[in-house]
Amino acid sequence: MGLSLPTILPEELQRLPSPQLVIFRDRLLSNLDSMLKLAKSPARLRPHCKTHKMHRIIRLWVERGVLKHKAATIAECEMCASAGATDVLYAYNPVGPNIDRLVALAGAYPQCRFRATTDHERPLRQLSAAAAAAGVTIGVMLDVNVGMDRTGMTPETPGAAALYDLVRQLPGLEPSGFQVYDGHQRQGDLMQRRVAVAEQWPRVLKLRAEAEALGSTVPAFACGGTPTFPCYASMSDPAIETCPGTSVLSDSGYGNAFPDLPFAPAAALVTRVVSRPAPNRMTLDLGNKAVAADPPKGARVLIPELPDAVQDIHSEEHLVLVTAEAEKYQPGDVLLAIPVHVCPTSALYDRAVIIDGGRIVDFWEVTSRNRRIVF
Repeated sequence: MGLSLPTILPEELQRLPSPQLVIFRDRLLSNLDSMLKLAKSPARLRPHCKTHKMHRIIRLWVERGVLKHKAATIAECEMCASAGATDVLYAYNPVGPNIDRLVALAGAYPQCRFRATTDHERPLRQLSAAAAAAGVTIGVMLDVNVGMDRTGMTPETPGAAALYDLVRQLPGLEPSGFQVYDGHQRQGDLMQRRVAVAEQWPRVLKLRAEAEALGSTVPAFACGGTPTFPCYASMSDPAIETCPGTSVLSDSGYGNAFPDLPFAPAAALVTRVVSRPAPNRMTLDLGNKAVAADPPKGARVLIPELPDAVQDIHSEEHLVLVTAEAEKYQPGDVLLAIPVHVCPTSALYDRAVIIDGGRIVDFWEVTSRNRRIVF
């Protein structure tokens, strides 16, 4: 898909303060529909809400029959449940006070099944004790490390199947399957990604067989992210749940890296020129506090109007561009920028302005941008 943006009517654009997150509703809905088409059915989709963190977007999913969701924080879990999700995976190993927070959340939303991941016996037993004491049941997925080496147990780790089997033996817990996240698979060519997934999959199936031999069931695999979404979506194992996240809003990072993905940027940042310190320099109000700073300096946004501008200085409140086109701009002029990484960008704003047909039509709260809502 292209990396252009829809038009915002000039009079509407001038109303918006900057910096400001905007979402193009038609693009968003198109991305949701494309995700559903790729997954083939709502039951095969467990989208990750960390990209947008918005109650209103969860509601759009629920209206489309997508009731299973994936989250990275307790606040995101709470947001999903409050928006009507009936099955939420806390794709994080709960430790410390977050164990009690998750258990309390399960008690407050009995209509929603909560799951968590595990890769170690100690917090698993603590989760069991807390859940049993509260009279709730928490589903547990084994966090399976297929090469990213961030969390989890490899399929060959001694005791991996036994740890998963322990789940069915502990009170307050139930076996829910495996999380298989492969964020390291970022090959630009789709066929290369398919081959990489196919190579790692027999290891996962072998671990499932080992767990089943011990007496446990492995009802689901929560698989991959956005880059490997089409790989898992094309596989026939009925236990597979696809877990894309970034594709909901998309961004220029994924748009450039994975041109095969059928998603277009649905989010952008409104920014203004605040200074012209030299003939070939222009400074925008799009500092590190307005756009994700985890991409390398100099490559944190794409400005469609100035695609070749050099992003020279990026400090807390300023982004300095070096471009021969600078003379065309004066302080107060407005531009749109596409984040390279939209997920941490959305968390920098308390609300998004919704654009439809070039006009401002709504304002959506970024519900779970903070670490706590109620629980």
